Amino acid sequence: MYFTQYKQAFDRDGFVVIPQFLSEEDLAELNSNLDRYVREIVPTLSDVHAFYQDKNRPETLKQMQHMSEQDAYFEDYRGHARWNSLAEILLGEPVEPQQAEWFNKPPLTEHPTPPHQDNYYFKLRPPNVMTAWLALDPIDEENGCLRYVAGSHRLGLRPHCQTEVLGFSQGITDYGVADESREQVICLQPGDLAVHHGETIHRADPNRSAIRRRRAFAMVFYGASCELDEEAHRRYQEIARSQHISMGLKPGED
Repeated sequence: MYFTQYKQAFDRDGFVVIPQFLSEEDLAELNSNLDRYVREIVPTLSDVHAFYQDKNRPETLKQMQHMSEQDAYFEDYRGHARWNSLAEILLGEPVEPQQAEWFNKPPLTEHPTPPHQDNYYFKLRPPNVMTAWLALDPIDEENGCLRYVAGSHRLGLRPHCQTEVLGFSQGITDYGVADESREQVICLQPGDLAVHHGETIHRADPNRSAIRRRRAFAMVFYGASCELDEEAHRRYQEIARSQHISMGLKPGED
């Protein structure tokens, strides 16, 4: 199968980029439903499902979570054959697709993504989990592209602590010059897919463009062998909830 050519690089580096993962037609359909979701669903959501840089400015919407719980299209999208086939090949086992998510860095917003490892949030063992991140805009260094530390997924979790960045409650505490020197800059076009292992270190700068957004759609896939460390996950959720409250969010009834 076509996707098997990416398996070796994914295992070695902890990430891979697949150009034009979605056709123009499939990308247009996804974008149409994302626009509908923002227009019709987001106004009904609690704060924990839609994050804004400034809630008084709708154009600063920067993250949407748990989308599959809120909308039938995105619930069905979890079963999309192309995404699931890729995940099964890269993870080497049957997978369990998780919630759809959407990320944005609005123009000229001070919203960096701190260096982190997704599995610090997920709390899965073994950490056979991946995030598939689809570019919806041209994404480059100016508007806050992803930066991966190649091979970091093979070195275990690094220490994290609470951040002040809404949507990324934990960041690596000892990220330094040696890490930065190994960063791989990931520039993408709409429809390109960046996939990273759950323990690959990654970050992104703020969007410094005055006019361009930086939007992406993402899904997480757990390998069937993964088991949740329930106590560790409970502690993480308490920290995230505390951060939300400290930033003035009203969690609602989740």
